Amino acid sequence: MEDKALIYADRFKKSLKEVQIHLLRIDQAFEALGKKYNFPLSPDNFHTLLQNSVEIAYADQIIYRFSKAQDSIGAKLFKAFLLYQGENVDRPFLDILNSLERIHIINIDQWFELREIRNEIAHDYENNEEHSNTILNSIYKHKDELRTILSIMDSLIK
Repeated sequence: MEDKALIYADRFKKSLKEVQIHLLRIDQAFEALGKKYNFPLSPDNFHTLLQNSVEIAYADQIIYRFSKAQDSIGAKLFKAFLLYQGENVDRPFLDILNSLERIHIINIDQWFELREIRNEIAHDYENNEEHSNTILNSIYKHKDELRTILSIMDSLIK
């Protein structure tokens, strides 16, 4: 059993590192954009941002990395954490979320809000300027919630 625990702990730490890198890149991109813009972005500032290819690249990086981070947490990190805790993860995802909420790692409503942002990204955000601005501002508002989830899980696995 101890070997499995080590394997699950290693899997968790690799997944955690992956998500931490995504969050670092988000922070770096927001920092770069923050030298010129205040967040949340106004529609006028977002329109100005769209005129600059470097700034568009930062915005795209934020959106892409948020999507990847949210996916990695839901698909890998949650399961790796619960496996390390000795729980069965071969069950519906809502049951996994309920387990995580019971041990105060997530709030299910908050998780679904983060998931909704990720789903909005998947629906071709580039074709609607107002929608794209809303997504970028939502990520700015909620990015620290992902970091909090990581921090709680990391503190429980040590």
